[in-house]
Amino acid sequence: METVSARPASRLWLHLLLFAVTVFTTYSSAMGQLSADGNDSGWLRSGSLAFSLALMAILTAHEMGHYVLARIHKVDTTLPYFIPLPIVGVGTLGAVIRIRGRIPHRNALVDIGAAGPLAGLAVALPILFWGLGHSRVVDSPALDTSFPGEGSLWVMLRELFTWAMAQLTHAQSEAQEASSGPLQIIFGDSLLMQGLTRLAVGPLPEGKDVLVHPVVIAGWFGLLVTLLNLMPMGQLDGGHLAFALFGRQARWVGQGVALVLFLLVLFVSMFWLVWLLVTSKLMGFGHPEVLEPEVPLSPGRKWICALCFVALIGCAMPIPLRVLS
Repeated sequence: METVSARPASRLWLHLLLFAVTVFTTYSSAMGQLSADGNDSGWLRSGSLAFSLALMAILTAHEMGHYVLARIHKVDTTLPYFIPLPIVGVGTLGAVIRIRGRIPHRNALVDIGAAGPLAGLAVALPILFWGLGHSRVVDSPALDTSFPGEGSLWVMLRELFTWAMAQLTHAQSEAQEASSGPLQIIFGDSLLMQGLTRLAVGPLPEGKDVLVHPVVIAGWFGLLVTLLNLMPMGQLDGGHLAFALFGRQARWVGQGVALVLFLLVLFVSMFWLVWLLVTSKLMGFGHPEVLEPEVPLSPGRKWICALCFVALIGCAMPIPLRVLS
C-alpha cells in the first residue's frame, strides 16, 4: 500500500527502528501463539523466528516493489514504514511507503501499483510451498457452512435479539454451555492456498486438514495483504490499476467493491467491517490525476492489470478467519 503526502525530511533511522521493532513484535506474537499450542522450547524459538523472517521478507518485498518502480519513474518516495503491533494478531499491521511526488502517467501508475503485490506474491508463494511441505495432516474440525455465516452481522444481530428477548422474559437458553477448551483459529482457504496445498501435500482425504508450519501463517498473511491491497478502491494498489484503466469511472468500480464488502459483512463474516470502513470512510473512492493523462496505456500494462486481477481472484477468501471454541 502507498499513500500520497507532502514531502517530509528523510529519516533513515526511523525506518530502521520500525523495521527492528516489527521483527521483535512478529517474533513475540509467534512465541505467544506457539507456546499456547504446547510446543517444546526449541521448536518454539525456531518456529517463531521462521515466522518472523518469512513475514518480514514478504512485507519488505511488497513495499520495495513499490519503492524501486517509483524510483525508476523518478517519483520521489520514502522507504517503507513498518507498523509494529505488539501482542495482538501477527505482531504487525504491515507496512506503507509515502509517495511525495506526482505520478507522471498511467503507465507509471500501473508499474508502481502492481510492483508491490506481484513482488510480495513472488516471495510468499515459495514460502507457502516450503511450509506446506513441512506441515502435518490432521483430523479436520467440523465447520459451520450454513448461510448466513455464523460470523456475519446478520447472525450476530439475530443472536443479540434472541439474547435480549431471553433477558426480558427471564428465559434460560439451552445453549449456554460454557466451553472450557482452547480457542482454535481456522485460516480461510483461497484458490492459491488450495492449489499449493494440493501440490505440496497431495489430495486430502475426507475429514482431514493440514496443521501448518509457522511460515505458512506468514505466507497466508502475505496473501491476505495482497488481497486487501489489490481491491480496486481509492488509492489502494488495485485502485491505481483501476484508475489507469478507467480514469474517473474507477470511482464506480470502487463503490461496487464496497457494496460487495458490505454484503460480506452482512451475510458472511464481520471480518470485513474494518476494511470496509477504512477504505470507504478514511480513504474514499477518489484518485488524483496523473501529470500526463494524454499518454495512452500500453498493451503490456493492460496485461499487467489482467495479471493482478487474476492474483486478486486467486487470493480471495470470503471468510479469512474463524475462531472455534
